[in-house]
Amino acid sequence: MTPRRERHAADSRGQHPGAGGRPLRRLTLALALTLGGASALGLGCAGASIDGGSAPARADADHQGSWSRPTADARVGRYTSSPWGFSTASYWIEGPEGVVLVDTQFLPSATRELIEIAERETGKRVVLAIVLHANPDKFNGTATLQARGVRVITSRQVLELIPGVHRKRVDAFYGRYKPDYPERLPAPESFGDRSQTISAAGLEIELHVVGAGCSEAHVLLEFDGHLFAGDLIASGVHSWLEIGKTDAWLARVDEMEALSPRYVHPGRGASGGADLLAAQRDYLQEVIAYVAEERPRGAVDKTALARVEDRLRARYPDHGFPVFLKLGLPAEWRRQAAAAERESSS
Repeated sequence: MTPRRERHAADSRGQHPGAGGRPLRRLTLALALTLGGASALGLGCAGASIDGGSAPARADADHQGSWSRPTADARVGRYTSSPWGFSTASYWIEGPEGVVLVDTQFLPSATRELIEIAERETGKRVVLAIVLHANPDKFNGTATLQARGVRVITSRQVLELIPGVHRKRVDAFYGRYKPDYPERLPAPESFGDRSQTISAAGLEIELHVVGAGCSEAHVLLEFDGHLFAGDLIASGVHSWLEIGKTDAWLARVDEMEALSPRYVHPGRGASGGADLLAAQRDYLQEVIAYVAEERPRGAVDKTALARVEDRLRARYPDHGFPVFLKLGLPAEWRRQAAAAERESSS
């Protein structure tokens, strides 16, 4: 479903952008920050964006995000950061005794906005936040929340990945974003290594511990027909394929479909229904098939992958983050080439 409305985060009086308030900015994104794998690019790359515009060289003086109700269920809200924060989505779930956040944002300033909006719109305090996987746009707001007395949790599997990911991303991003970037290691609590039901804010929430997809480990959050999938679902954007585990990712889609959600909430892009799960499966299967048609063997063939990229761009002309293809397709080539080598030697 598309959001019923978008409101500017800075506008506490409900003034709609374009009606006397500041207009929302174009969704430009820095090529240097590719969320799951910025270290693969470095910081000297050219700009890229969802809409083809150039990325900002630095933060704007005011870079507020926006918020919406992504479905007819008024208990669920969505905060989307500014382009400077990579248009990252976090969600809130309102319970009778407080508010639960899903993912903590890339920049601490966005985390503060998220808290302010969630608490303003619900009239209740944030009491818990859950990190869905080990990317900085999911865990960087941890300390900001903890400083306000909010408990932040994730699975043991995700928690164990955070230190390595954080070290790489600090090297890549701290100089660009300081002081609005956590130099100290974010430290959520572990809720354990198994799926379970937790009680928070007067709500019963299912946390499903699952394996690799776009990261090596994920948590799926299920609440009353809502499935919060993080970056396992890419809605209207290309998928992040850096770790080369499309086969495992397809298994994650099967697991999500088995939950029979009414609503699916992605880490980026519009929320929707179960059609988003089918679309994610189709996308991954097409990536696998297009690369397979190039008969991957040995070292990455850049010419062959350029053909694959062209096909995917033509197949999905309106998808954002086409730069993800340049970073992810080599990983898919290597996965298939390794499988072919194992098969030939057996």
